[in-house]
Amino acid sequence: MLSPVVAGVDGSAESLAAAAWAARETERRDRPLHLVHAWDWHPRQQEPEIAGAAQRQLARSSLRRAEERVRAECPDVRLTDEQTEGPATAALLKAADQADLMVLGSRGLTGFTGFLVGSVALGVVATATRPVVLVRAGEEAADEHVPARDGTAATNTGYRDVVLGLDLDEACDEVIEFAFEAARLRHARLRAVHAWHTAGSIGLGPGDVGLAKESWQSEEWLGFLKAVLQMWRDKYPDVAVLETVVSDKPSTALVRAATGSGLLVVGHRLAERPLGPRTGPVTHAAIHHVGCPVAVVPHV
Repeated sequence: MLSPVVAGVDGSAESLAAAAWAARETERRDRPLHLVHAWDWHPRQQEPEIAGAAQRQLARSSLRRAEERVRAECPDVRLTDEQTEGPATAALLKAADQADLMVLGSRGLTGFTGFLVGSVALGVVATATRPVVLVRAGEEAADEHVPARDGTAATNTGYRDVVLGLDLDEACDEVIEFAFEAARLRHARLRAVHAWHTAGSIGLGPGDVGLAKESWQSEEWLGFLKAVLQMWRDKYPDVAVLETVVSDKPSTALVRAATGSGLLVVGHRLAERPLGPRTGPVTHAAIHHVGCPVAVVPHV
């Protein structure tokens, strides 16, 4: 039996957008969709039955709203659901272990503040052993597609680029394969981006010497990036690939590269940290400040 795409729902606008995105992804992947509502139960001692019934009713209402949103977009999706008692992070991690992909909502803010990611979503991203996609509130099917010729939103046009943020010091197969597969399923172009740091201006000498050195380093990194991806180009011959190297901070480069794209793919190293599971600085910046859905792919 195929493992499902799992979406965590809580009745919020962002979780409804996540459920709809997950439904479209199930159609691309030809997999079932499983909706999960996890709730924390802390009833007052004298009213445990009343509090429990209220929580179950809220869970049922959240799942029903998500199911209606899913059916409106993808009527033929194979759909199941469940409600489970929390803690929510632990319950969603358990569901993610059995999933092909976990999809969660992120609270979008206006202006340049970016994502305000809740503690539950961050906890799942930091610990999950399966890929997790974070979707902002307001995400629509048309946002995955390039606009029509007149500039209006459309769903019958081609898909926007899939962007892969790649650290060439630890280029992981799991992350690269996820990005290539996402591009293949969408018939979209894959833009692979690697950011590298230039040396400081002190000691470089005249400006033209510094620019020449930077140009040479850029060519070296680009050649390395193309070499790393060649095997994947051969495996996915139908995926158009554009390699880009940028002299900038990786977090800044990825936020900029993801502008106007349909999906950003980044890696997350699963490692024991002194303060417990956490996301690295690049992944942290991506899930807080990128407007499109962000796929976080764990690796060791």
